[in-house]
Amino acid sequence: MSNEEMLEELREIRKLLTPAPAPSPPKGLVNEFIDFISQYKVLGLAVAFILGIYIGEVIKALVNSFIMPLIQFALPGIGGTDVTYVLAAGPIVNSIITFIIVAFVVFIIVKIATRMGIK
Repeated sequence: MSNEEMLEELREIRKLLTPAPAPSPPKGLVNEFIDFISQYKVLGLAVAFILGIYIGEVIKALVNSFIMPLIQFALPGIGGTDVTYVLAAGPIVNSIITFIIVAFVVFIIVKIATRMGIK
C-alpha cells in the first residue's frame, strides 16, 4: 500500500467518524413544547414530584393515625394531657386510595405522552 492510498483511507475513516450535524429544531409551538419536555425530562420530574407528594401523605397518615397512638400508649407522658389511644384506619385508607387514583391518572398521562413521542 502506498502512502497516497493510506492517506486516502485515513480520510475515509475520518469522514466516517465525524458526527453528523445536529438536526434543526422543530418548528411550531407544539413541536417546540414537545422538544422542551423531551430534552429536559420535565415529564419525569413532574411524575416524581406528584407521586412524592402523595406518598408523603400516605406516610403522614400512617404516622398520625397508627404510629403516634402506639407511642403515646407505650409512653403515657408524651403528647400532652388529652391523650386518646385510638388507632384510626380511615385516614390511612383514604390516603392510600387517593394515591392509587393519582398514580393511575399519572400513568395514563405518561402513556399518552409516550405515544406522542415524549419520553
